[in-house]
Amino acid sequence: MERRVGTISRGIRCPIIREGDDLVSIAVESVLGAAESEGFTLRDRDIIALTESIVARAQGNYVSVQDIAADVKAKLGGETVGVIFPILSRNRFAINLKGIAMGCKKVVLMLSYPSDEVGNALLTWDQLDEAGINPYSDVLTLEKYRELFGANVHEFTGVDYVDYYSNIVKEAGADVEVIFANNAKAILDYTDCIINCDIHTRVRTKRILRNAGAKVVCGLDDLMTAPINGSGYNEKYGLLGSNKSTEDKIKLFPQECKDLVVAIQDEIMKKTGKHVEVMVYGDGAFKDPQGKIWELADPVVSPAFTDGLVGTPNELKLKYLADNDFANLSGAELKEAISKSIKEKDGNLVGNMASQGTTPRQLTDLIGSLCDLTSGSGDKGTPIIFIQGYFDNYTMD
Repeated sequence: MERRVGTISRGIRCPIIREGDDLVSIAVESVLGAAESEGFTLRDRDIIALTESIVARAQGNYVSVQDIAADVKAKLGGETVGVIFPILSRNRFAINLKGIAMGCKKVVLMLSYPSDEVGNALLTWDQLDEAGINPYSDVLTLEKYRELFGANVHEFTGVDYVDYYSNIVKEAGADVEVIFANNAKAILDYTDCIINCDIHTRVRTKRILRNAGAKVVCGLDDLMTAPINGSGYNEKYGLLGSNKSTEDKIKLFPQECKDLVVAIQDEIMKKTGKHVEVMVYGDGAFKDPQGKIWELADPVVSPAFTDGLVGTPNELKLKYLADNDFANLSGAELKEAISKSIKEKDGNLVGNMASQGTTPRQLTDLIGSLCDLTSGSGDKGTPIIFIQGYFDNYTMD
């Protein structure tokens, strides 16, 4: 019988995860329980995905602001520290900033404008144009910023992040000076000890600062890379990918978890005889057209995945075939011709016009985005996602 449904993404409910929980058993039992409850069966190349949050929770991968402060003081000297290019997020950066401020005497906070790296806006481009400001070259003091633009609150949160971040630093016991610039070297007029907080441009920023003579440059990925007084840590990503846990503690991105995804894959094979793929996912990689926010505040979409998820899609564009190669066909003849093209397609379609318009992204980025949209970030209670039919095509029954 011809299959009538393509890709299906299901949110799977599971218990609230605590430190030390056995995620292999929980994931497998949750998926198999959902299958029994909802009447679906597992197939080869189905995908099980776990949100990074429950993985880090099970690992107990948390750090306190005191831990961050100790690391900052040890690595940057505890005097005046430049904190540049942070994203504007109460969840993602505010507690990090508190810990950083506790580890030094003064913070020079340099904010990119008109928006941060992931699209959270301080200002609009229209405001800059009206004020005659060139964000690529102009460095603004806080006084000049307020003179030109006054108070600006975030469209969705209602927060004035300039005041909000300034107050965090002051309440942590440090002095604060705020400037606005997009050229990393601007911070060197204020201090030569710098924490660059950008995510996806961090390697370039570090290179620019070091080449310009900075004394110490640490990215967020260079802080909390080893335990402090028994704390959590992330050897590869440090503070990148962290989320607020309490007012004084953050949850880090998961530590190495390839063993976890392979163990879940093996357990499903033992119980069902099916070869599934498994991944851990964080933020998806997509942009909100209204708020202009690019969702990816994690350093990667997926920190761990089974080998079958390596690579990019290798697909033909059906509408291209229908409008070009088989424009004179219709009905059953068209279906047969397109099916034949799919079955006979090359293993690598790079440069083939018939693949033009298919999504040239890593499988893990595409699937992770689907998972993130399915699970949401609120109270759905489905931190495990089960996907079927992702690797199917038009020819499969």
